[in-house]
Amino acid sequence: MPRFKLTIEYDGTPYVGWQVQENAASVQGRLAAALKAFSGEDAIPRGAGRTDAGVHARGQVAHVDLAKDWAEEKVRDALNAQIRPDPISVLSCIKVADDFDARFSAKARHYLYRIVARRSPLALDRDRAWGVYRPLDADAMHDAAQALLGHHDFTTFRSTECQSASPEKTLDRLAVSAAGEEIRIEASARSFLHNQVRSMVGSLKLVGEGKWQARDLEAALAAKDRSACGPVAPPYGLYLVRVDY
Repeated sequence: MPRFKLTIEYDGTPYVGWQVQENAASVQGRLAAALKAFSGEDAIPRGAGRTDAGVHARGQVAHVDLAKDWAEEKVRDALNAQIRPDPISVLSCIKVADDFDARFSAKARHYLYRIVARRSPLALDRDRAWGVYRPLDADAMHDAAQALLGHHDFTTFRSTECQSASPEKTLDRLAVSAAGEEIRIEASARSFLHNQVRSMVGSLKLVGEGKWQARDLEAALAAKDRSACGPVAPPYGLYLVRVDY
């Protein structure tokens, strides 16, 4: 039974997230329905990350096993034909070894969070970036963010509903940069806790506004207490950009 690796782009706005939920539209569910429509098989694609409702992806990865040895381009094109007009696109499909697992074989996940700091509300970027109606100091945000790098107990930046066995993770990169009105926050790690990136972004925004200093972010991390976290950033500014294997 051949295994296929899918690289997928999607707008998360209409969905309850990646994972199938009863009586609700999900990205995984739409892909499974498209697989059934073209192949006749009940096949569930297994993703590298369970993005939340409203979170987007430029490079989500999933694997799926099919009974027939389809041509790679046939699977890609058939899925895209069946999914239309949903805002999901299968960018590539390749055959992989039987032991490849989209989630457990991943060596790094890369996320981007977009903030647009301006007085006027967002029109074109509505539901695709967090509109913040005041200037933010991106340099201060970046400098403060470096305290979160490395191996830590990230309980402060972990959802109370997180199912991870341990709050300890190793954060490899957390970079903040500005391009005009846009603030870009890039985070890389092998894996993340539930809501970790959005929690870190919400606290960094406080630094950018001057309400927190770098020492406040360090104290929040050291507290290992969810109540020490700043307000969690909304989902629609977050993108799963790439998964490394």
